[in-house]
Amino acid sequence: MAQIELQNITKNYGEKTALDDISLCVKDNEFFVLFGPAGAGKTTLLKTIAGIEFPQKGLVKINDNIVNHVEPLNRNVSMVFENYALYPQKTVYDNIASPMRSKLYRESEEHIRQAVNRVAKMMSIEHLLERRPSELSNGQRQRVAIGRCLVRKPNVFLMDEPLAHLDAKLRHFMRSELKEMQSAFNTTTLYVTHDYMEAMSLADRVAVLNNGRFEQIGTSNEMFYLPSNEFVAKLFGEPEINIFPAELNTNGDALELRAFEGNVTVVPCGDVVPQLKKSAQKIDIGVRGNDIRFSFQQEGRDWVRGSVYANEPIGNKVVMTVDIFGTRFHLVAPNHTKAELDQEVYIKFDEKNLIFFDSETQKFITRSAMNRFLAKS
Repeated sequence: MAQIELQNITKNYGEKTALDDISLCVKDNEFFVLFGPAGAGKTTLLKTIAGIEFPQKGLVKINDNIVNHVEPLNRNVSMVFENYALYPQKTVYDNIASPMRSKLYRESEEHIRQAVNRVAKMMSIEHLLERRPSELSNGQRQRVAIGRCLVRKPNVFLMDEPLAHLDAKLRHFMRSELKEMQSAFNTTTLYVTHDYMEAMSLADRVAVLNNGRFEQIGTSNEMFYLPSNEFVAKLFGEPEINIFPAELNTNGDALELRAFEGNVTVVPCGDVVPQLKKSAQKIDIGVRGNDIRFSFQQEGRDWVRGSVYANEPIGNKVVMTVDIFGTRFHLVAPNHTKAELDQEVYIKFDEKNLIFFDSETQKFITRSAMNRFLAKS
């Protein structure tokens, strides 16, 4: 059990800044996900907590104790690496047992046997204990690596994209297994991923990391419904959110947004109008693919005409790409939807679900009260 606190951490590699004056507090027994693109600084942050890397500036605290100069072995943290990092010459049994045979945690062989068997049963790898890593599949190797992390019950689990090399079916299964294991062990967990589905399904809270700085910290629902900026909005959801520029036009109490040189008019729902009136004239509008209606015939004056650019069946849905005045919108359609390329199509945005950003800063401005409620649910 542990609380982790980072205070103003900076980590440089030569002239490149990997972590840029970041601060973070991870609660005891929290499943905390670090999410972001490759090169954002996620692995460096984990290694800084583990003591594998040392920051040039700032404090690393575990349970209020400063551990900057404490060796990794003495921090009582356990890390799973993306590349598994198993000993190739050792059996699965000896790989899992290795942390308990260290100088600091040397245990009796009977205690080690009980611990290894317990973890092997939990990971469903009892039948593999006498094999070597070269005789295992990727999924089996990953289970061994996670078992080695679990075997000595550390205060903190650090997991660096542990499911990255597994197939989709096994990743889905292992996500639920990891969450269940973390709950059973009551252990603070930091988990790195660049898969938004993993982040949303596993996390108590998520931190979005970009170029060594946090863009937003909050729950999965807060990220999805109330993203702090356009960068965060684009990371969550499939297909990626559609964002297009517009200009505010006010007439007394009335307000509308005009896009594509005035060819498209968007009337926002009433509860966002006061905040929009305080904003700059240039606004970016975000709309997710599920919040765009479509028809192959004109339904009304507020429907916008476009043409089908692509129609991609994906499982139980179709992602249709529609060209509107040179901008491509991705929308979600039922899986039976048939469309020809360049076919005329009409779309309409669900005004209740639009997200508004400042065009200059790309920061979040406002969204409807319904979505603010969903973010807190």
